[in-house]
Amino acid sequence: MSLNGKVAIITGGALGIGRASAHRFAQEGAKTIIADIDEEGGQAVVSEIKTKGFEAEYIHCNVSEKLDVHNLVAATLEAYGQIDILLNSVAIRDDKPFMSLSEDEFSTIIDINLKGAFLLGKAVAKQMIKQQEKDLPPGTIIFISSIHTVLAEPNAVAFTVANGGLGQLTKAMSQALAPHGIRVNAIGPSNVMTPQLSKIEKNDKKKKKALEFTPIGRFGNPSEIASVAAFLASEDASYITGQTIYADGGALSMRRAVSDKDEAEEK
Repeated sequence: MSLNGKVAIITGGALGIGRASAHRFAQEGAKTIIADIDEEGGQAVVSEIKTKGFEAEYIHCNVSEKLDVHNLVAATLEAYGQIDILLNSVAIRDDKPFMSLSEDEFSTIIDINLKGAFLLGKAVAKQMIKQQEKDLPPGTIIFISSIHTVLAEPNAVAFTVANGGLGQLTKAMSQALAPHGIRVNAIGPSNVMTPQLSKIEKNDKKKKKALEFTPIGRFGNPSEIASVAAFLASEDASYITGQTIYADGGALSMRRAVSDKDEAEEK
């Protein structure tokens, strides 16, 4: 599953799944760009990677801003001369009832979680197509979504809508870019131990409730999602495109089983 000679942009690389993926990609041989608005966190990850003898650089980027995305691509090319992998792990979520969600809050989440993926995907794909004129192999694009791509949550409406759109964006982009050999996939995690989940992990009641819908019986580790990302970025996944792989500890299968059972009882 080697990524030797590849250049990878990882957005949201300062924390959580992005940070774990940056370490994994670097370990696999990729030159890694950590893109984030958190400069202190991003630089810390770069230092960690360089301490291990691998290559990495930090670039500030707000993925919802077109100019920032343009500058990210330009700075990556200046640093390493090419872009082979994009892993977009930027996401924020709402946590309030639908009727309490403001228009501004909805727009912010859509802009970052969905529009940002579109802007990044288009800008990087344009560069990947150019690179084929230099006989470089096609690149690959990976989005981090969630099980909310197919499940709805009334207290996370904007997050749910953004992930539903991200699932469709993955499919549509994969078809549009397939003639160029560029693969586009997504990963849908659930209950992964990121900073966002730490509050639940420390609350016994909330933790118990969350794990009721996780058959594997524990929270996931960001490194486990990074492993899936490394696979999708590698030639081992050369025939996979347009897919969302749910690394969720069985959560979707559990919810499907509960739904089927409820329907059977109603009949």
